[in-house]
Amino acid sequence: MATEDTTPQRTFIVPEGAYKELLYIVELHKQHGAPNRFETVDDLLDFILLSVADGSRRPGAWERGMLEQMGLIAECPAHHVYRSSYGKPSEDKSDA
Repeated sequence: MATEDTTPQRTFIVPEGAYKELLYIVELHKQHGAPNRFETVDDLLDFILLSVADGSRRPGAWERGMLEQMGLIAECPAHHVYRSSYGKPSEDKSDA
């Protein structure tokens, strides 16, 4: 039995130039294949956003380097601690 997706939906405005580039990436994937191929811009954006989130919560992950290069890692100890789930850690410390 399929489970219902309870993920909150968000709407983002993607700058025109960025959207054109993402469309081009998807077009190239369709024409030539890719190790991590995407069929739609929505799917590509999902992957990009999850990669950013994973880099934020997992200091040893490959995605972390991308965030460091972009200057997105906060200058505090909390952003250098592994978290098993997304979002702000709970106060009971069972997340670590």
